[in-house]
Amino acid sequence: MTLRVLAAMSGGVDSAVAAARASEAGYDVTGVHLALSKNPQSYRSGARGCCTVEDSRDARRAADVIGIPFYVWDMAEEFDREVVADFVSEYAAGRTPNPCMRCNERIKFEAVLDRALALGFDAVCTGHHVRVDDGRLRRSVDGGKDQSYVLAVLNSEQIAHSVFPLGDSTKEEVRAEAARRGISVAEKPDSHDICFIADGDTAGFLNERLGGEPGPIEDESGTVLGEHNGAHTYTVGQRKGLNLGGTPERRYVLSIEPVNNTVRVGPRESLLVDEIVGERPVWSGRAPATEPLSCGVQLRAHGEVYACRAWQRDEELVIRLDEPVAGVAAGQAAVLYEDDIVLGSATIASTSRSAEPATVS
Repeated sequence: MTLRVLAAMSGGVDSAVAAARASEAGYDVTGVHLALSKNPQSYRSGARGCCTVEDSRDARRAADVIGIPFYVWDMAEEFDREVVADFVSEYAAGRTPNPCMRCNERIKFEAVLDRALALGFDAVCTGHHVRVDDGRLRRSVDGGKDQSYVLAVLNSEQIAHSVFPLGDSTKEEVRAEAARRGISVAEKPDSHDICFIADGDTAGFLNERLGGEPGPIEDESGTVLGEHNGAHTYTVGQRKGLNLGGTPERRYVLSIEPVNNTVRVGPRESLLVDEIVGERPVWSGRAPATEPLSCGVQLRAHGEVYACRAWQRDEELVIRLDEPVAGVAAGQAAVLYEDDIVLGSATIASTSRSAEPATVS
């Protein structure tokens, strides 16, 4: 029986080639573009490949070239509630969210996949650079474009109903293939910034929604070193833009305390942590580890992988790093790997530093 596949087409080159490959592989493919903005003209255009009217038109043209049916689904309300509102509330709480990860979790592989299955489709196809090996997510062959980190929120059932045709190709190969197929977005620039912040000014976007109430910038002893115009515009590990002229040494943001509207700063050494506690753990590459598991952990998109031990404790994921790491921000994801295979993930809730560096026995 031919599998029915719903191809999510953003308007970029990756999703277009993914849909073309799925169709060529013999799947019964239908393309769909997600209209995510209540006011599409307010979203950034040109290099987005995600959310604008221009992107919708690019996706439709690609579907015509491939020869597949194409629809637009209005998911602006869900996107505003699950991604934009969550982004604002996370910053208001002193955390640093990853909106692309939340969009994958709540929109593309929850709302869209659930609707697709209800309509009789067998799977959703996307242009993410990731592989699936025996039901487990695995890094793309193109390390620079690998997106396994932002898909680590998916559970095993969602992975089983997903098709990722690009994981064995580099981005250069994908662009070359798009050109050969006559797909007009072959050279369309990749998206990099947050799609719903049209001018790229995250601080301004947050100030509009949360206000810019001034507050103190303090050192670890509580001494006031300066003033900020909104604690939510800072993130843990930040060094630039603190405007602390006259301090004898470099200062970094250590914490954001929304209750008293305080930004706390200090030397880089004070950023070092070796224990991370994550909430909402998802295990997709193995059963939950109830005993310490030696593995690697990635703490930001395209970041370094650190050796650690990790295990689930009740509803939390506990991670002990072999060596202390600086600049770990609550709200980001901690993704566990065994070589290039995703084991699981959790949202970072808190960090701490033990008296002695952690080691693996």
